[in-house]
Amino acid sequence: MIARKTATKIRKTHRYLGLFLGLQFLMWTISGLYFSWTDIDEIHGDHFRNENSEPLVFTDLISPSEIPATKGIASLQLREIAGKPYYWVNKSQLIDAKAGSIKSGISKEEALMVAKKNMSPKLKVMGIERITETGNHHEYRGRALPAYVISYDSPEHIKAYVSVADGSFQTLRHRNWRWFDFLWMTHTMDYKGRDNFNTVVLRAFSLLGLITVLSGFTLWFTSSPSLRKRLKSKN
Repeated sequence: MIARKTATKIRKTHRYLGLFLGLQFLMWTISGLYFSWTDIDEIHGDHFRNENSEPLVFTDLISPSEIPATKGIASLQLREIAGKPYYWVNKSQLIDAKAGSIKSGISKEEALMVAKKNMSPKLKVMGIERITETGNHHEYRGRALPAYVISYDSPEHIKAYVSVADGSFQTLRHRNWRWFDFLWMTHTMDYKGRDNFNTVVLRAFSLLGLITVLSGFTLWFTSSPSLRKRLKSKN
């Protein structure tokens, strides 16, 4: 049988570890419940998108060999911006697919038309602005910049993002996504960028959590009256 002093030390270790890790355990539980009880398509904002949007068909486009690309063509994509066709060349240059002229980014009016095609027609635009940088915790982090942010008049505080360089619809954000993003940060414990699942803090808390569970089992083993009776009867 384990000595009384040893049992007391185990009890204190379990108690203080539980006190220290309790808040993080609570956040893991809350975030886990939120993730398991929410529809990921709803978090992505699919219900705010235009379900009837279809790509336009274009004719009389210039041949890729006529594109004024000084370094040749490594990649080529056809883009529709405000009803007009453009080539997105080498992921860096926008070319009018009919005239062959170089386009230096899109305007606010064109961005609004791109957003209108991709977003639900029920939504009302409240404003638009151009952003050139984002922080590690910004909802648009890690995506193409500069970009236009289109805000909508809605309780969900919906925002759509359109790339200035190529006119592509990047993403949309809303209230439930922001809650998901915040809880994801508390789940991964990446308080710098939110997306790293291998942080030192997470690893440390995971190990301490394992120790807490094992100390709980040990505490039960050392303090169980029925177990003590069995050991005494054997002796």
